[in-house]
Amino acid sequence: MLIDSHCHLDYFVEDEIDAILARAREAGVGRMVTIGTRVAQAAAVKALAERFPDTVWGTVGVHPHNAGEPEGLPTVEELVALADHPRIIGLGESGLDYFYDKAPRDLQQEGFRRHIRAARATGLPLAIHARQADEDIIGILREEHEAGGAFPFLLHCFSSGPDLARQAVALGGYISFSGILTFPKSPELRALAAELPAERLLVETDSPYLAPVPLRGKRCEPAFVAHTAKVLAEARGLSMAALEELTTANFLRLYPKAA
Repeated sequence: MLIDSHCHLDYFVEDEIDAILARAREAGVGRMVTIGTRVAQAAAVKALAERFPDTVWGTVGVHPHNAGEPEGLPTVEELVALADHPRIIGLGESGLDYFYDKAPRDLQQEGFRRHIRAARATGLPLAIHARQADEDIIGILREEHEAGGAFPFLLHCFSSGPDLARQAVALGGYISFSGILTFPKSPELRALAAELPAERLLVETDSPYLAPVPLRGKRCEPAFVAHTAKVLAEARGLSMAALEELTTANFLRLYPKAA
C-alpha cells in the first residue's frame, strides 16, 4: 500500500471525509497522517484519528504561518502534553517560511526550536515546513543537534535546494515529496529524488493543496499521492510495487508509533 504521510483532512467538509477515504483506498492508499497547524486545532485532528483508527493518524503543532498569533507559542511542555495521545504519532508541522513571512521570523525560529525540543523529549518525529529558509533551517537543525542530541524529523513537501536535503539526511532526517515532484518545472527535484538514499524517502499530498500532474487545478486529496509515487518510482527506476514497499517501510521506521 501507499501512505500519504502529510495531509490536512480537517480542511475538508466533514461530510466529505468518508468518500475521500474510500477514494484513497481505491487508489491503493491505505493510511494517512493529518497534520496539526494550530494548538486549537489539535482536538479536531485527534477526533479524526479516533474516528478512523485503521486509516488515520495525526500530529500536533503550530505552523510557522501561525507563530505570531495572539494565543502565543506553546511551551515545550505544552507540546509534549498535547502529543500525549494514542493516535498522535508526530509533532508539527513547524519550521520556517520566509516566502510568505506571515509571522515575525524570530517567532518562527523560536517556535521551530520548541518543536524540536518537544520531538527530542517525546521521541516523536517532527514534520518540518521549509520555504525559502534553507540556511536558517539547517543552521537550527545543526545547533539543536549539537546542543541536545539527535531527534527524528522529516522535511515535508520538499522543494528546497539539494544542499538542505543532503545535510538533513546527514543529520538523520527524512525527505517527503509531494505533487511538486510531478510538475514540468521540477526536473532538478526529480534528479535529487533519484540521488537521495532510498531509506529516507516518503511521499505525501499536502492536500488539499498541490494536486499532482495530471490533476493540476483540482482540489488535492490523499488518493492523488499515487501520482507522486509513480513519478518517484520512475525517477529511481523502481516498479510501483517496490516503491510502495520502500516508502511504507520508511514511514514505519520514522513513525514507529504507527507500526
